[in-house]
Amino acid sequence: MPAVCIESQVDTVEFRELLNAPGPILLDGGMGTMLQAKGLGIGEAPELAALEHPDWILDIHRAYVEAGTQILCANTFGANREKLARTSKTPDEVIPPSIALAKEAAAGRALVALDIGPIGQLLEPTGLLPFEEAVNLFKEEVRAGVKAGADLVMIETVADLQEARAALLAVKETCDLPVMVTMTYEERGRTFLGCDPASAALTLEGMGADAIGVNCSLGPREMPPLVEELTRWSTLPISIKPNAGLPDPSGSGYDISAQEFAESMAQLTELGVKFYGGCCGTTPEYIALLAKALKGRTIREIPRSVPAAVCSGTRTVPIDRVRVIGERINPTGKKAMKEALKRDNIDYMLGQALEQTEAGADILDVNVGLPEIDEADMMVRVVKAVQGVTDAPLQLDSTRPEVLEPALRIYCGKAIVNSVNGDEETMAAILPLVKKYGASVVGLTLDENGIPKSTQARMDIAHRILDRALSYGIRREDVYIDCLTLTVSAEQEGAAQTLEALRRVHSELGLKTVLGVSNISFGLPARPLVNQNFLTMAMTCGLDLPIINPNVDAMMAAVRSYHLLMNIDTDARDFIAAYGDVQVSTSITAASRPASAAPAAGGTRDLGELVKAGLKGEAGEAARALLETREPLDVVDNVLIPALDQVGADFEAGRVFLPQLIQAAGAAQAAFEVIRARLSGQPGQEAGKGPIVLATVKGDIHDIGKNIVKVLLENYGYTVIDLGRDVPPEAVVQAAQKHQAPLVGLSALMTTTLGSMADTIALLRQEKVPCKVVVGGAVLTPDYAQQIGADFYARDAKESVDVARQVIG
Repeated sequence: MPAVCIESQVDTVEFRELLNAPGPILLDGGMGTMLQAKGLGIGEAPELAALEHPDWILDIHRAYVEAGTQILCANTFGANREKLARTSKTPDEVIPPSIALAKEAAAGRALVALDIGPIGQLLEPTGLLPFEEAVNLFKEEVRAGVKAGADLVMIETVADLQEARAALLAVKETCDLPVMVTMTYEERGRTFLGCDPASAALTLEGMGADAIGVNCSLGPREMPPLVEELTRWSTLPISIKPNAGLPDPSGSGYDISAQEFAESMAQLTELGVKFYGGCCGTTPEYIALLAKALKGRTIREIPRSVPAAVCSGTRTVPIDRVRVIGERINPTGKKAMKEALKRDNIDYMLGQALEQTEAGADILDVNVGLPEIDEADMMVRVVKAVQGVTDAPLQLDSTRPEVLEPALRIYCGKAIVNSVNGDEETMAAILPLVKKYGASVVGLTLDENGIPKSTQARMDIAHRILDRALSYGIRREDVYIDCLTLTVSAEQEGAAQTLEALRRVHSELGLKTVLGVSNISFGLPARPLVNQNFLTMAMTCGLDLPIINPNVDAMMAAVRSYHLLMNIDTDARDFIAAYGDVQVSTSITAASRPASAAPAAGGTRDLGELVKAGLKGEAGEAARALLETREPLDVVDNVLIPALDQVGADFEAGRVFLPQLIQAAGAAQAAFEVIRARLSGQPGQEAGKGPIVLATVKGDIHDIGKNIVKVLLENYGYTVIDLGRDVPPEAVVQAAQKHQAPLVGLSALMTTTLGSMADTIALLRQEKVPCKVVVGGAVLTPDYAQQIGADFYARDAKESVDVARQVIG
């Protein structure tokens, strides 16, 4: 998908010079905080301030410039088509005047950034918004910003790495402006969708961001561990814009003073932070004191060397030991996989993915090449589906650019591309895609002349691939070499050549190595013996990434034993966890499986396991089969609810994250639909419980949290009446009365709309509506929930379900 760039109207050299200057760079503070202080009312769109209150915007920007700000963010944070829909304005109408006012206030003393915030919807597979639609929404903003003369782009307050990728791609494909990307993390060190700083850093630097960092949600006290993690996984400049601590729900302000904020932030120079600013609750006073605290301070030089690693959106896998690439999602020599591809049975592939990760695979190879199908379309659908049920990073296995690019485009994280070879035409087609999407790449030591017989010839090709990759700007650490496994039954001397090539690539080039191990034994008896011994020999020669079937115990045992004997498995923890309670036989005919390993390939999972795995298609069929022998409500109470409870417990313990929670809820919903259909034929029986009325309160348009609560409640079997966002108190009361709802859920994200939440609860009580009220949102606390008369406070979606079960059952 070629980029169509608009020529920038500004000289971006200024930003580069600013970046290369030795001292800290000062950003601005909160815009929303200042607009509220100016008198922006509840329900008014802050993005329209440039049209309705231009004097306010000028005053705010000028105050920040006087405080020392070197980069101003234009008031364009929510100026995307989706959020502007309620105003009847477009990005082209809102963004140019906003940037013009920032430029006027800057008066050459500061650069002006087009500020881009989240769209307000969850992207696939967690939500419903298609990736390309998100990219197009962001492109509209970028085009308007470039035409208006923005000096750079600042993407900020993003919780979904996939949305950050969409915004970054939109910038890179539209213009050549510098771009900074900051994400918003919770106290546990992840975004609310589960993205960790390592995954964000690897992905965003790989895709060409000029700086990365953190903004919003937390205060300066919580910044150090996030900064340290970012600097461990990125060489880019780090930008920090925390809140002024935690908000007081009563609206009286935040809990960190301007002086304390400045002093805490100045300490971050010791961690190498380059950009300093503020988010919610910060004002020009905060920035002025910050400028004073930073004056004369130098940024400590932190030596940074990012290791070889790949990641998904929620999990980073450093290549710091032997990492197993699962080979089972590949039709080569696999009849069942071929049939699944022909029948469009993606659930079969999801089952293979889960079996492999449960058996110990760190990374999953995905190859859907089959002449009878549309490989590009299938690759995209399988990648989306697999990323919906597992957090394992993926290796995208194809040599066709038209297959690889759409898959790389929607892959959330840093993938491996398998593969290129030493042929110049192939490298010219594949390596630019690797660079654009920030992937790692496997280089096969073959070219147009085939596989060389000698070790030196393979080394020559490896050198050639490395040089070409470096010429495209791909890091040395992101080039993995496959020295190729030849079948010993046909070319017995080939095994020694492969092992020698592995050793030399590892020692002379310092590159990571990949090998498809099982090729070695084709045509021989007792293949597992040959495969296991060859794998062990290869690991001692420097093999980092064996492509194997992790469901074969002997192969995983070889890897675990290698880690144990090479002092990689500290205190033998992994080895003992796998084999501590298992009897192992060395008989060729015997078989044993570690207690933690996956079910046998082709084995079936019960309904509870399917729900926990998030397999929607199979869950419906499993429910249908279970209803042949059990009563519908028995299945709900004793299978579905316990499975969801287990996923919820794992979520609360940090073992799974919001995407997995939502996928599990979706699988449960598929089963509930089958059960609901069965119950509809039984008089007096209903599957739904409730109803529950949900609303984001008057003046608040942030409804992602409310939407997630709705999904989970519905998938626990509750009927939900969703009133949407910006809902007046009267509408909530009317809906609660009309539907006789025993529970009402209210959400608010902004401190300025907490008054609306209090008014809604007060009206429910005044009208004597016989319901309980649960409230939630980032700015709420349990104490404030009690103060405004709520019956329950829910920290997250899972706690909302717990409340529903307490109230309704």
